[in-house]
Amino acid sequence: MALHDLDHLRTFLTVQRTGSFTDAAALLGVSQPTVSAHVQALEAALGYPVLVRDRSGARVTTKGAALAREVAVHIDALDDIASLSVDAGGAPSAVHLGGPAELLTTLVLPRLPELLEAAGAPIHVTFGLAEPLLEELRTGSLDVVVSAVQPRVRGVEAAPLVDEEFVLVGAPAWHPRPGIDAPASLEHIPVVAYATNLPIVRRYWRTEFARRPDEVTTAAIVPDLRGVLAAVLAGAGMSVLPRYLVQDALDSGALVALHNPSVAPLNTVYLARRTGEGNRQGAVRSLSAALEHILG
Repeated sequence: MALHDLDHLRTFLTVQRTGSFTDAAALLGVSQPTVSAHVQALEAALGYPVLVRDRSGARVTTKGAALAREVAVHIDALDDIASLSVDAGGAPSAVHLGGPAELLTTLVLPRLPELLEAAGAPIHVTFGLAEPLLEELRTGSLDVVVSAVQPRVRGVEAAPLVDEEFVLVGAPAWHPRPGIDAPASLEHIPVVAYATNLPIVRRYWRTEFARRPDEVTTAAIVPDLRGVLAAVLAGAGMSVLPRYLVQDALDSGALVALHNPSVAPLNTVYLARRTGEGNRQGAVRSLSAALEHILG
């Protein structure tokens, strides 16, 4: 196979990882017809199909999957070397990190010097909800996403990073009524929630009490868990919050746990990247490793 066919292999590998000719074109910075032409030229040279178009985008054939396993490590290594060569000639490109504002602000950004040293490049941070951030990751706008939901996006790989523990908290004045079992003892306490459908509170009620929180009233909706914490500290009501946000307030007595389950509710946080990107981009690989060290 000629040396110029490396571009065809790179294009094929990108389509295989993203599952889409369109997304591969965007990531490679070429047109979709160019992607199609590269794949067709590769198939003509090999003498067998490597990809099949379907309703969801593109599906790799059995022989195509074997080819991808064989060439991925070599293509990724070449791209990594090329990236190092570019970096040596000028300022390194920024690495784009996305995740929930509360977690990144509380646990990650205080360690920013460590992350910058690991990445060897500027870090651009984007806050947001998991689904939009994962879509930006898939299409190339972000390089790494810390996701509070398990990614199920084609072209994105993810690994468990850390388990968040959730606590039902309120100001000391909201102690549950004595002699009454939860959740009945909590029904008089208004809720400060993250969203109108009470997603975190609802999950806690379902997990701990095997019922929905239909009896509770909502005091306020605050779409930032740090804002929810501020409202709860002010005595506005109760809420379910991650322990990393409330531990200091619990230690000082500014908040109390309104319920103490035998097994605390957990939510797994994932580290997500485009498939193969950790092998292909040294800065992404190093930033990912630093995040695993900080949060793992």
